[in-house]
Amino acid sequence: MSTTTRSHLEKFAWLSIAAALTTITLKTGAWWITGSVGLLADAAESIVNLVAAVAALAALRVAGRAADDDHHFGHSKAEYFSAAVEGAMIVVAAAVIIWQAIGRLLDPRAIESAGTGLGISVIASVINGVVALVLLRAGRRHRSVTLQADGRHLLTDVWTSVGVLVGVVLVVVTGIEWLDPVVALLVGANILLTGWRLMDESGNALMDAALTPEENADLAEMLAALRTEDIDVHGLRTRVAGHISFAQFHVLVPGTWSVRRAHDAVEEIEQAIAAEHPDLQVTIHLEPREDPRAYDDFGGYEVPIRPRPTPPTPETETP
Repeated sequence: MSTTTRSHLEKFAWLSIAAALTTITLKTGAWWITGSVGLLADAAESIVNLVAAVAALAALRVAGRAADDDHHFGHSKAEYFSAAVEGAMIVVAAAVIIWQAIGRLLDPRAIESAGTGLGISVIASVINGVVALVLLRAGRRHRSVTLQADGRHLLTDVWTSVGVLVGVVLVVVTGIEWLDPVVALLVGANILLTGWRLMDESGNALMDAALTPEENADLAEMLAALRTEDIDVHGLRTRVAGHISFAQFHVLVPGTWSVRRAHDAVEEIEQAIAAEHPDLQVTIHLEPREDPRAYDDFGGYEVPIRPRPTPPTPETETP
């Protein structure tokens, strides 16, 4: 990640921090005015948003560091730790919300000044919604796991707020006070599910998950199109590390080719891939196509046959 790109992404993290501070103030005020446990749950999630946003900023700074003697492939996986922290904090927030809701369910209380509290909460929700869309768009554009996780987190907060607002309105209209803690319980359960999903996705990514099936298929089709009578390709493997993607595969050429000619062929393949996938780091293993051993280790994502040459037997092997 270049210094310019890192600085650009950090601006989005600061935007998330500013939004969290603003919504914490607004939602806490709404709870203080109304006494609604649902609005208290909403305010508690905003505190989690702040912690998550700070973690996202730290992760982006670490992920943007260049490769060094101890990290030859860079630090891009740091983004996954941020997503895991967000997931864990969401789970903690859900537990607090559920605890508060159970207490209020056992001791229902009337909601006061509902109109003012709802108005403040709506303003906070609009702020979160706008920032969430900005983060999601930037995260997809720059392949930033951190920004996408933060954006989804804020978007979850928006839907949480909508549920809380509906619950408060129902309490005011019907006079049924226990509806407020019931809504808070539902909100807590939804937040708990979101946190679990974030931690699951982060853990899967830390285990060197491959590119998406669509991305793998697209790359395999491109490699298949690069096959010629002399050049074969197989053994495609991919993995993702934050904003960086990696691919490795084998290129088979006639054993009679010179090193320079084989190297030129590999360079052309790398350039063709870079033109379509500029963020993909490619490693190519070169093999002689006449050697049967070159066909014993081509596991991974299958490159479509167009057709792939059959390895020669020792009796017919080209001298």
